[in-house]
Amino acid sequence: MYTPDHIGTPLSASATRVMLLGAGELGKEIAIAFQRLGVEVHAVDSYHDAPAHQVVHEAHVVDLSDPAAILELVRRVQPQLIVPELESVAIQVLLDIEETGIAAVVPSAHATELARDREKIRRLAAEELGLPTSAYAVASSLEELGGAIDKIGLPCVIKPVFGSSGRGQSVVRELSELPAAWEYAFAGARIQADRVIVERLIDFDHEITLPTVRSIDPATGKAATWFCEPIGHVQDAGDLSESWQPINIPPAALDNARSVAARISNALGGRGVFDIELFVAGEDVYFSAVSPRPHDTALVTLVTQRFSEFDLHVRAILGLPIDATLISPGACSVLRAVDEEGPVNYHGLAEALQVPEADVRLFGKPVAYPGRRMGVALATADDVEQARANAAEAARALRLETLN
Repeated sequence: MYTPDHIGTPLSASATRVMLLGAGELGKEIAIAFQRLGVEVHAVDSYHDAPAHQVVHEAHVVDLSDPAAILELVRRVQPQLIVPELESVAIQVLLDIEETGIAAVVPSAHATELARDREKIRRLAAEELGLPTSAYAVASSLEELGGAIDKIGLPCVIKPVFGSSGRGQSVVRELSELPAAWEYAFAGARIQADRVIVERLIDFDHEITLPTVRSIDPATGKAATWFCEPIGHVQDAGDLSESWQPINIPPAALDNARSVAARISNALGGRGVFDIELFVAGEDVYFSAVSPRPHDTALVTLVTQRFSEFDLHVRAILGLPIDATLISPGACSVLRAVDEEGPVNYHGLAEALQVPEADVRLFGKPVAYPGRRMGVALATADDVEQARANAAEAARALRLETLN
């Protein structure tokens, strides 16, 4: 993978140049982290004025499912590094770009391809690596789906093969719910496919994210892995509503989680942050999913760690020293739009910031629609319970007014 031996001057011939494919709120934080280290940042998305567009050196609007458009832009901008921030990117062009050496893809085009496909990543985890997972099957018709559930049993979770943030995901407890779940999975897919994945619902104690960093150990010059403290989170209809760090799990479970995280991230390869989602049941740990880039469940690291997941991603990509130190317990509460579609005014910012140790990130999305994540309230405290209470209080103080 490309490792710069120096950082050039942005907007000059010597620039160290990065292109983000996807310019959402996560890309915005990645862009800021790159810029702090003197890197020239280009952000690409399919719509104007996306969050990262507002903070980068150059913003580009391109259909990310169009391989020819992506390749033309890459040849024109000439980045040394391409950082996908979305699943719905034309993957074959990334594979071609990497193979021909036009630019390096982070962590790699192959890792991006595997991680976005729930069938492929589950087969890698369960069948090739032997990691503990829930029972699962893939179905290409309602008839196949019924046969899969005969083997797996109820309750189960039905998901699109290509999906994220809970879109198209539903829990099925009765066979009568299958047709609706089948239709919902296809409606919520990030990329259209002819199949869904069905997973046995695990009776877990905790759902966690374990941020895992792969980079270069400066002492040895070889690849090494670092772990942040585990993050607890709560999903509402598959979408993040709250997260906190650290989460207290049994020591044996933490050891098992780190083992699973190391094995899946090593199998994907490359450098950067891998946010690995796991189910914890007692001391047992089950692999759920992996994001080969910063994920929304770890936004809390903006206030809990010496260096956030975004800082760590950038440091790992550039081959710089890694410090995953936790400096304070903290929590994150999500702000969602509830009214009709349109631009918004934000109210209550002063009240939110009066909450002890609270902070706010408003993403600056140009348009809200019901359920869209528009920002987060963050808080630290002496313990996680107080941090969660503070973050929730700050989030309640924030109000969105839709403009028509």
